[in-house]
Amino acid sequence: MLAFVAAVLFVIAFVINATETSTETVFSPTSLMLAGLAFLAVHSAGVGSGWSSRGGGRGRRR
Repeated sequence: MLAFVAAVLFVIAFVINATETSTETVFSPTSLMLAGLAFLAVHSAGVGSGWSSRGGGRGRRR
């Protein structure tokens, strides 16, 4: 899920850069790219990867 957020941020940054839209400092293509890279780093670290806290396969096996 975090990789999808990063991809959306990269697309927004690309569109802003390609159209040369004047934006505020917070939404510059560079800041959006850095936010996207941060989301990719968190995704690569395994956060939000779908692990469940119920133990998954630790139940009784037949």
